[in-house]
Amino acid sequence: MSNHFDIIIVGGGPAGLTAAVYARRANKSVLLLERSSMGGQIATSPRVDNFPAAAGLSGAELSDRLYAQAEELGARIELEEALEIRSGDIKTVITDYSTYTAKAIILATGMNHRTLGLPGEDTLSGISYCAVCDGAFYENKHVAVCGGGNSAVQEALFLCEICAHVTLIHRRSEFRADPILVDKVFAKSNITVLTDTVVEELESKDDALCGLRLVNKVTGSVTSMPIDGLFEAVGHIPETALAAKLGITEENQFVHADESCKTTAEGIFVAGDCREKKVRQMLTACADGAIAALAACDYCG
Repeated sequence: MSNHFDIIIVGGGPAGLTAAVYARRANKSVLLLERSSMGGQIATSPRVDNFPAAAGLSGAELSDRLYAQAEELGARIELEEALEIRSGDIKTVITDYSTYTAKAIILATGMNHRTLGLPGEDTLSGISYCAVCDGAFYENKHVAVCGGGNSAVQEALFLCEICAHVTLIHRRSEFRADPILVDKVFAKSNITVLTDTVVEELESKDDALCGLRLVNKVTGSVTSMPIDGLFEAVGHIPETALAAKLGITEENQFVHADESCKTTAEGIFVAGDCREKKVRQMLTACADGAIAALAACDYCG
């Protein structure tokens, strides 16, 4: 089996999978590399209502459909981590398993979870970043969700159907989430909303989270809230280590590209949430994937 391709795509989220679909439809040989699991962030979303003609599906279902489409079209898909990219007329991608070459590369590496930066955050049990993944562990228990965007509000809405009570903690007075979602939160009798509030400390017992020390930013009051689990949804940071080594990231760590998703590195394109842009949604990630794939196809000739 040849290890040379027209296009190598790094990242198996909506942007990467869409790029694979478009590149294969243009009859280009395609390798897609994903280090963990297909679907990216959207795969953990319990329900997607803002993707055209697919309202009501879970993120996992949408991801599965994209994966199946790319695979059926003949894209080669490997669960490997890209460790290094060497530029040149022919690019080389070194993974934790093999080495591949291609004329063009599309970076669709997405973003990682941002943390609160508190001691014990990475060692205590009882802290999660995915309600769909871990919500069942907290059936009939009391949990908290930290964040103010769509992800945090959706996590709270999902958990309130499983848990006895959910406390939604947001550091600002107003939510960034869509108003329709916020309205649903306030309509739930087992969700308590705490605004202008930050988590100052994680309280623990026997290496497990047992409570949160909270500070109200307006009044300065400090309270301790017993809790069984904490779900963090406080944003993301771009996964652009590979791009940084190529010298194509900005100060904010995102990758700059023009409207064709072409970066400043010859034959390197970028798609999805790791690209510097204002709107980051599944729909715009898919759009990036299509644009980057078509531009990469033109580059390959």
